[in-house]
Amino acid sequence: MYRNFFKRVIDIVLSALGIIALFWLFLIIAIAIVIDDPGPVIFKQRRIGRNRVFFNIWKFRSMKMSAPHDIPTHMLKDPEQYITKVGKFLRKTSLDELPQLFNIFVGQMSIIGPRPALWNQNDLILERDKYNVNDLRPGLTGWAQINGRDELEISEKARLDGEYAKRISFLFDIKCFFRTILSVLKQDGVVEGAKRNSNKEIVLHK
Repeated sequence: MYRNFFKRVIDIVLSALGIIALFWLFLIIAIAIVIDDPGPVIFKQRRIGRNRVFFNIWKFRSMKMSAPHDIPTHMLKDPEQYITKVGKFLRKTSLDELPQLFNIFVGQMSIIGPRPALWNQNDLILERDKYNVNDLRPGLTGWAQINGRDELEISEKARLDGEYAKRISFLFDIKCFFRTILSVLKQDGVVEGAKRNSNKEIVLHK
């Protein structure tokens, strides 16, 4: 009952409350982004959703408009030069992920669940098929994110996502939620730009 009904109800209520309560922060971040580097405030990225359906994930733009488009960050000669001052702070604090509250509200994502794979991250997608992870609604944060985040190899990330798929419950989601807060505060497992290899989640430019 929780997996099929109450989880979605909680997502709708909490995402709506989050959007309302943090609207002032959205405005401040949007203004800061435009002042730092004029251009779109929101960055859209194609991801794999529930049952392998594509959707556009929303993030606050953290890279300069001059950054090469559609090139993996790890392939750039000096990725740091393309990250804005505001963007560096947003990434460090994970505030760039806040627009995904809208993805959650409309049903493309859940608050807790496996992080959505990039549309071309075939190795992770195939590995997740072994655990039926691709049948789940992807999340803002998940079991794998609080157990390694960017540092995890593909096979381990998929295994942890599979473990979550088996253990989904209200109490387990609560555990993931509060451990995520601790991980963000400690900045556990965050790897940027050239430090990532092909096995890690790669951030593509718009």
